[in-house]
Amino acid sequence: MRGDEFLRKVKRAADRMGLSYEFDQTRGKGSHGTLRLGGRKTIVKDRKKEIGEGLLAAMLKQLGLTKRDLND
Repeated sequence: MRGDEFLRKVKRAADRMGLSYEFDQTRGKGSHGTLRLGGRKTIVKDRKKEIGEGLLAAMLKQLGLTKRDLND
């Protein structure tokens, strides 16, 4: 999954769950940005590159989500 696809899926999950969603490109170094979901946050790397399985799992854990939350 690419970074931009991840952001779209998290946005849809946030809408379904009634959580606030904010992606701030300026709060990160280079092509990184900060994603806030409810009271949680994670850093999203370059939105045009693939996210590895380990990094994806870590980001989902930081946001309190599962892969299933992204696919519903």
